[in-house]
Amino acid sequence: WSLPNAEHYALQYADGRQTYITESVSGRPPGPQPRWLRTPPHRFPFSSQNRGEIKNGSILRLTTSPDQEAERLYSGIQSNNVDVKTDSLKKLASLSQDVTFAQEFINRNGLKQIFYIVEEGNNTGEILAHTLRAFTELMEHDFVSWETLSAAFIKKIVSYVNMNTVDASVQQLSLSILENMVPSSRLLFELVKKEVTVDRLLTHLQVTNAQLQLKAMALLIALLLAATDAERRDMMQYLREKNIRQFIHKNIIHSSEPLGDEMAHYLYVLQSVSLNLHERRMRTSMDPYSQEQRELLQSLRQTAFESESETPASNFSTERRRSLCAKEFRKLGFMNNSNPAEDLRRAPPGLLALDNMVYFSRHTPNAYSRFVLENSSREDKHECPFARSSIQLTLILCEILHVGEPCSETAQAFYPMFFGQDHFFEELFCICIQLVNKTWKEMRATQEDFDKVLQVVREQITRTLSLKPTSLELFKTRVNALNYSEILKLRQTERLHQEETLAVPVLELRERLKPELLELIRQQRLLRLCEGTLFRKISSRRRQDKLWYCRLSPNHKVLHYGDVEEGVHSPPIESLPEKIPVADMKALLVGKECPHMKEKSSGKQNKDVLELAFSIVYDVEEYCLNFIAPTRYEFCLWTDGLNVLLGKEMTSERTQTDLDVLLSMELKLRLLDLENISIPDTPPPVPKPPSNLNFCYDFSHAEQ
Repeated sequence: WSLPNAEHYALQYADGRQTYITESVSGRPPGPQPRWLRTPPHRFPFSSQNRGEIKNGSILRLTTSPDQEAERLYSGIQSNNVDVKTDSLKKLASLSQDVTFAQEFINRNGLKQIFYIVEEGNNTGEILAHTLRAFTELMEHDFVSWETLSAAFIKKIVSYVNMNTVDASVQQLSLSILENMVPSSRLLFELVKKEVTVDRLLTHLQVTNAQLQLKAMALLIALLLAATDAERRDMMQYLREKNIRQFIHKNIIHSSEPLGDEMAHYLYVLQSVSLNLHERRMRTSMDPYSQEQRELLQSLRQTAFESESETPASNFSTERRRSLCAKEFRKLGFMNNSNPAEDLRRAPPGLLALDNMVYFSRHTPNAYSRFVLENSSREDKHECPFARSSIQLTLILCEILHVGEPCSETAQAFYPMFFGQDHFFEELFCICIQLVNKTWKEMRATQEDFDKVLQVVREQITRTLSLKPTSLELFKTRVNALNYSEILKLRQTERLHQEETLAVPVLELRERLKPELLELIRQQRLLRLCEGTLFRKISSRRRQDKLWYCRLSPNHKVLHYGDVEEGVHSPPIESLPEKIPVADMKALLVGKECPHMKEKSSGKQNKDVLELAFSIVYDVEEYCLNFIAPTRYEFCLWTDGLNVLLGKEMTSERTQTDLDVLLSMELKLRLLDLENISIPDTPPPVPKPPSNLNFCYDFSHAEQ
């Protein structure tokens, strides 16, 4: 448009976030560029060009350039006129979301002025809120490290969190700033942890302002995640003492307001951090020489048996006492009854299983004694082994609850009942170990059925947890109602649902689709051969470091192969000197049939290598080209592809898997319109032809 001083103008989106339009240097016509379009690497390392992202229909407006706007606002926030200063800070908070403007403003040392307003000013209202919002937006672009913040600035932000008379929006922004500071460095974490007490955060959690509550929870979670294991353990212990769990259960989970995604994520993290406190015990094997651990183990036996024994074990000889203890440990269900500590050497679940058993015996002694004595009086083959079941159940619960796994950055799946119960993990174990005994009896299980019973119990627990019960009592009621016969019914229903696709017409459709999908798999296999694979050479003595590459020509007529150097991933066909015409290939050999496997038959054969070996027999002299596939997946692709070239059926397990997946997808797409419609086994009868075929509709007479 030939505007004078063109560099003072820019285009900006009129809607949405109203970001500036920027472009790369190569995308501009020759001639001088406006300074806001130049992106010297030493100044703007994060510069982005978005001109190519403009969509048809986007409304743009001509406005002052980012550098002019940054200059104007930089002056405006220093104005002595309160209205000008407020408006400038408000506009700054809005424009700072744009990376181009943020670069220009930071280059003018704008952050220093913001620090001055916060550190020196006594504002606590609108001006301060706009200043903190602008600061937050500018820091979002990562141009400036959080570690560069001055101690005076941080103390001022902390003071806004700790004051009672500050505007709620200022407190929210201050909490958000501290949350961003905590993970950036250990020094900042320690400073924030020292200045903002957990008690103060709990005070903010108890307000009715949902946003302030959310920001307080965010800072608490940030502190927990940045803490060391010992600090995290101390913090969680303090939170337990302050009954944060009951507060969250009552005032956040069961509040009248619906729970937002962000708060749901923080509750998931809090749950995960709390459960992960069990990780240390879970990964620690039992030490048979530890007096404390041996006493815990003996307490299980004493609680179950010594109360019923008329003669104390101490009156017996050492040999008799040892024999009696071994017998009682066997009744408790330990596999190694002479040295039960061996059963707890496996980690996970390690000492966590022992902790759970001791907790069960001490907090529900009647249920514990009933479990042990009931099973010790059954026939040997029908008794449910308490200790073995407890060890396996602890492992199952750790897997279901993801104990020891790092927190997901996006997950929101927390269990409401977790916040409704102290010692959640142990109490859940107490319910589930009794469920094991109940299910064992329902299944009339023997020792051989142990894994099957625990598999059913896992299913009972996961199905009940998926219903998100709000309390452990409700969980107990539902999981006990979901007995073995109910599990069988559910399995049968799901199987029938899957087998809806096994109606006769659907089976016929499957058969019709198979040839087309098998052809698709063949094409995929040949394409994979055309891409080629890197193989390692195997000698009769040892594995060599030499590499060779093999690939099929695009016309599927020739196999090219040859040695390559380490680091070469996809060499061109021209660089592979050796060739085998596909027409000369006679047969494909796999496993023990391969010549390079027969040579090694005198020694101990490596089973893994045997499963990856295949050879091509070619030429009239019946030469062999021998392969060792890098993975089983590559083995399947290559053997399938070579069988296709030889005109034979694809026989690998991968073919069947791929075919099942493709058939399932295709059938689901074809049967979408038949949802909830039962498909008859036989086609409906064709109606009889009409007695008179001389009929037609006369359209000349309009209906009255």
